[in-house]
Amino acid sequence: MSKQEKIVSMFNDIAGTYDLANRVLSMGIDKSWRDKACNLAYSFYGKDTVSKIVDVACGTGDMIDYWQKTAGKNGINLEQVVGVDPSVGMMEVAKKKLPDVEFIEAGAAQMPLDSDSADVISISYGIRNVVQRQEAFDEFARVLKKDGLVVILEFTKNKKEKPLDYVTDFYMNKILPTLGGMISRNKEAYTYLPNSIDEFLTQDNLCAELRQAGLEPIYVKGFSMNISTLFIARKI
Repeated sequence: MSKQEKIVSMFNDIAGTYDLANRVLSMGIDKSWRDKACNLAYSFYGKDTVSKIVDVACGTGDMIDYWQKTAGKNGINLEQVVGVDPSVGMMEVAKKKLPDVEFIEAGAAQMPLDSDSADVISISYGIRNVVQRQEAFDEFARVLKKDGLVVILEFTKNKKEKPLDYVTDFYMNKILPTLGGMISRNKEAYTYLPNSIDEFLTQDNLCAELRQAGLEPIYVKGFSMNISTLFIARKI
């Protein structure tokens, strides 16, 4: 089994408890991160009608829900949202929550979608789980319309410079695996998650990879002691 297949299998195993674990482990603050990402993206895109948003590594559909709700609040006509994920287990949960949304089983680096067809592609807390990351960014650029946006929310690797950085590190590496393991009965999965952050890129390196694919970062900001970072990039 490849590394990518092992990651997909792990998410299939924890799909049923994933939403509950997310809310508990983030203390609900991930809701504000998602809300801010959607609002800013609509503002940067600047159109009253958005024909298609593709949410990659859509999981249980949290981000899709925010795209729909935020469109309504901003008076934006959102015609279609498509969820893409290689984990059937996660999408089964999403389909129950969002029965009117189209879901496609596929990885980020190879999506069965037309070129120049999407206004926005989003991926929240999933890009560090994509083994072929540069290929995925190239694929995002292919599927996006010109001037379309990539919206990434992710836990990024940060230097430990302040006392709060060490508090964050303790929570992510000690408390999160224990709590996540109790909720999901799969401690291995919640040990993988902080490890995947430690092995992940810095903000600067991720921006460089986006530029290599022809996606120019126009907004990069860390939230909540830089636990989470929002990247918005435009296809040039």
